Amino acid sequence: MATLKLRRVAIDTYRENVAFLHRDCETYRSEGFQALSKIEIHRDENRVENREENGVPVIAVLNVVDDAAITQPGELGLSEQVYAQLALPEGTPVCVAQAAPPVSLKAVLRKIAGERLEFEEYMEITRDIVENRYSRIEMAAFLVSCSQNGLEREEVLSLARAMVETGDHLDWGEPQVVDKHSIGGIPGNRTSLLVAPIVAAHGMLIPKTSSRAITSPAGTADTMEVLANVDLELGRLHDIVQQQRGCLAWGGTARLAPVDDILISVERPLSMDSPGQLVASILSKKIAAGVTHLLVDIPLGPTAKVRSQAAALQLRKLFEYVGDRMGLHLEVMITDGAQPIGRGVGPVLEVRDVMQVLHNDSEAPRSLREKALRLAGRILEFDPDVRGGQGYIIARDILDSGRALAKMESIIQAQGENQSLHLPGRLQFQVVAPDDGMVTAIDNLQIAHIARLAGAPIDKGAGVDLYKRCGDAVQQDEPLYRIHAEFPANFTFAKDAAKRDNGFQIGAAGDEPLE
Repeated sequence: MATLKLRRVAIDTYRENVAFLHRDCETYRSEGFQALSKIEIHRDENRVENREENGVPVIAVLNVVDDAAITQPGELGLSEQVYAQLALPEGTPVCVAQAAPPVSLKAVLRKIAGERLEFEEYMEITRDIVENRYSRIEMAAFLVSCSQNGLEREEVLSLARAMVETGDHLDWGEPQVVDKHSIGGIPGNRTSLLVAPIVAAHGMLIPKTSSRAITSPAGTADTMEVLANVDLELGRLHDIVQQQRGCLAWGGTARLAPVDDILISVERPLSMDSPGQLVASILSKKIAAGVTHLLVDIPLGPTAKVRSQAAALQLRKLFEYVGDRMGLHLEVMITDGAQPIGRGVGPVLEVRDVMQVLHNDSEAPRSLREKALRLAGRILEFDPDVRGGQGYIIARDILDSGRALAKMESIIQAQGENQSLHLPGRLQFQVVAPDDGMVTAIDNLQIAHIARLAGAPIDKGAGVDLYKRCGDAVQQDEPLYRIHAEFPANFTFAKDAAKRDNGFQIGAAGDEPLE
C-alpha cells in the first residue's frame, strides 16, 4: 500500500468523492492506477490511536493531473468533500490502494437485465452509495435501470425502507407530526411556504424538510433560501421545530435519507423522475423526518407530470400502499395542473408571490392563495379537534388575521434570515402575444424549461414572470410574460427557446380554455 502526503484541492465536486494524482507520481505508475478508477484512502496507522478507525477507508474516484500547481508528485490531492471526510491536516501521510468494486454492483447488473431485487439487495446498494463506493456512472446505471425496467410496488417499498435505514431519524415525541408534499411538475407551485406557517400557527407540528429542484426551476428549499438559511444541522432543526412548531429546511444537511440527495444530484442533469423513484424518495424523507400524517399533492394536467386520471389514480395507489406499510397515515389530493400556479417561476419571483399572499396583498395571485388554503385545510383536518369540512375556513382565518405572516417571520428569524438582497434578474425580455384572442392553454414543461434556461434555480433572480392565465383575453403584441436572467448566455438561451415556442396557445376570442 503506497503512502502519499495529503493535499487539499479547493474544488467542490458536489457529493462525489474525487482524488487527484500527478501523472509523474511514482505511485500512479507503480500501482497501475487509471483515471476514473476508484481508490481506497486509509489514514496512516501511526497517526491514528484507534486502529479500527484506520481500517475503514474513504473511497474516491481518481483524476490524473499534469499540473503540479494542483497536485505534485508524492501528493494525494482531495476535493473538498473527501478532505472533510478524512478530517486530517494537509501534509498528513495517507495510504492508498486500488478499491475493490462494490459487491452490490452485481444486483445493479441484475436490475439492468430486468430482474426484481429484494430488500437486502437494495440495502446493499444504498449502503454502498452512502459510503461513496459508487461513481456517478454507476449510480446513473442504477437509476436508469430502475426507470427503464420499472419498480414493482414491493421494490419501491424496499428502496424506501433502505433509504430510511441508511440515514438519521427524527423522533419528535408527539403522536401527530404532519407534512405535505407535491410531486412537482407545475411551475410556481410554492404552496409549502404558505401551508407550513398556517399549520404551525394552528399549533400542529410540521417539520417541512424538502429537497432541492431536480427538473424544475425551483424547489421549496431553493425558494425558502431566498428568505432564510435552509442548511440546518439536525440538533438545530429539532430546536427550531420545537420552538416554532414548524420549519422550512433542506433535508440534505440533516442526513435524512441521504441516499436520496446523492441520487438527486445524478438525476438532475439526466432530468429523471420516474414514479417508483419519486415515491421512494418522498416517503423515505418523510419517514426519516418523523412524519406520521402526510398529504400528497398530485397535480393533473396535459403538461403536468401526471397527464391522465388513470395515471393519477395508479400513482395514488402506489403512495397509499407504500405509506401504509411504512406506518404512515397518508392522504392524496389530485389537483388542477393545467397551468402554472401563481405568477412567478423561479426562487425570487416565487418568494414575491408567497409574501404577497401572506400580507393579504390585493395583487397576490389568487390561484396560489386558494390552492394553499385547500391543502392547509386538509392538513388541519388531521387534527381530531377539527371537524371534516372546517379545515379550509380555519386556514383562511389564520391567513386573513395575519397569524400566518407572523409565524412565517418567526420561522425565518429562527432559521437565520438571509441578509443578501435578491432581486429579479437584471436582463429582461418580454414575450408577447402573436395574435389577438384568448389564452386557451399554457405548457407547464415549456415555461419551466425557459425558466431553467434563464438560470433558475441556481441564479435566484432568474425565471419567468407570468402576466396571463388560461381564459384571459389578449391583444397582439400584449405581454404574456417576462424572462429574467443574470448572465448573457442564459439570457440568450431562454430568449431563443421562447421565440421557438413561447408555451402559450392563443385561440379565437370566446373559445373555452383547454382543461
